[in-house]
Amino acid sequence: MIHHLTFWVLLLAPFELALAQNSTVRIPDNARASSYGSGWECNDGYRQIDGACTAVQVPANAHPTNLPYGRGWDCDSGYRETNGTCAAVVLPANAYSTDSSYGRAWACAHGYREVDGACVAVEVPSNAYLEPTGDRWRCNRGYRNSGGTCVAVKVPANGYLVDTDYGRGWNCERGYRVMDEDCVAVRVPANGYFVDSSYGPGWQCERGYRAVKDACVAVKLPANAHLDYSGNDWDCDRPYRKEQDACVLP
Repeated sequence: MIHHLTFWVLLLAPFELALAQNSTVRIPDNARASSYGSGWECNDGYRQIDGACTAVQVPANAHPTNLPYGRGWDCDSGYRETNGTCAAVVLPANAYSTDSSYGRAWACAHGYREVDGACVAVEVPSNAYLEPTGDRWRCNRGYRNSGGTCVAVKVPANGYLVDTDYGRGWNCERGYRVMDEDCVAVRVPANGYFVDSSYGPGWQCERGYRAVKDACVAVKLPANAHLDYSGNDWDCDRPYRKEQDACVLP
């Protein structure tokens, strides 16, 4: 029995010590014991200043935040803080309040955009539509912006529309390439194949052939040689080395 009693005394000692410490903490007016650890915290509507809980002075058109940081209050909707008070947000025509504590605290309605502190209607030209943001427009498909108007994209034969705000607004179909404002057929020589590229001749030679002007000519392998990795030239077998158009022993 003595051993069991000693065990419980030792087990409860830290809790008794904590209670004794908390009982010595002086809680000021308008405060309560801290919900975690030792100490105290101010009641809602009060804040700690120089070891005391002082009432938060909430100005007109504001409400308390009951937070331990900040000024302890925020302005009501439609008002913003100005030198410790809450002043009404002055909205221009065709605008609405954003309840923001920084910036203008208002935004223009859909179909209007901000210009020098006012909300000006967005003028949508023909063949255009208002973007979802409501403050700008974009040309319909098949048209592009040119000096504030939407002009039709002229697509040449063997071309197709490209829905982008830059470039020509069209590309050539496969097998054709851009030349000035037209799509010109790529002439692929015998033993060659089409390459969809905006540079070069638009074709390459098959393996075992090499490009010579506008034709694909068979690669001639000298003795003791083989096609290289590209397939359009040759290398010497080991231990031979290339010397002009032949493979010779070192």
